[in-house]
Amino acid sequence: MTLLQKLYNGDSIPVLGLGTYRMHTVEELRPVVTEAIRSGYRLIDSATVYRNEEALGKILQEIFDEPSFGVKRSDLFITSKLSPKDQGFESCYKAVNDSLDRFKLDYFDLYLIHWPGTTKKKLNDPINQENRTGSYKALEKLYSEGKAKHIGVSNYTSRHLTHLLQVCTVVPHVHQFELHPCLYQPDVLELCKKHHIQVQAYSSLGEGKLINGELNVPSLKLVSEKVRQPCALVLLRWAVQHGWIIIPKSKTTARIKQNAGVFSFELSKEDMNALDDIHKTEPHRFCWDPTDIY
Repeated sequence: MTLLQKLYNGDSIPVLGLGTYRMHTVEELRPVVTEAIRSGYRLIDSATVYRNEEALGKILQEIFDEPSFGVKRSDLFITSKLSPKDQGFESCYKAVNDSLDRFKLDYFDLYLIHWPGTTKKKLNDPINQENRTGSYKALEKLYSEGKAKHIGVSNYTSRHLTHLLQVCTVVPHVHQFELHPCLYQPDVLELCKKHHIQVQAYSSLGEGKLINGELNVPSLKLVSEKVRQPCALVLLRWAVQHGWIIIPKSKTTARIKQNAGVFSFELSKEDMNALDDIHKTEPHRFCWDPTDIY
């Protein structure tokens, strides 16, 4: 069984989750989701823009109906995220209910605003701030209705998060953003720590580039050799020891099973420091960059 992390309201969230980005069909998803559940994963991360909510809903129902899994709805922590095209109070409220319909669920364990901007709006357009504020107000309403057990944001910079904290009535439970040794983002981390917002790291493996040889990071290789663990597990363990949630994605069942071994070893303080320092000499962002969004 995966370990749990406490949220500021006392609820628990699984430390290890399954990312589902770039997997769309039931045929693609069924083997990895079922292997993840059998390997102890209890968090499934999706988003409207992944276009897999309906497929995941079908697979999850199969799992709930199959006695050999021994898993019921309340055992899983299911997350989805708002498409940038659905920003704004009314659009967001409808979009979350539409996502629930696609999943065939009564509630999400966590729902996030995926991106601080709005589709087809210029980066510097003030409507971006207005829309995401409206979206968060909709999430607060859905939270009060029990349709989203926890709410939060994704890809917010410290500036976006600071503004939200000034206007929200429910402090985000979770902030999900790109986080790995090449992109440390200390300002965002400090803000989350100050307000007891749980950090959830995505792209922990740098879109695979940190483990497939595409990017040479000597410090990572040295730590990997020292602890006799694959680079992927070292990267995941680094995040876990920092107290962050991880949601690694893989299309292969062997990798999913391997990633579940993240709790089987520890990194020394020296190893952690070496990984912490990588961003100083090897800074890289592999995913969306929200820096210039107003």
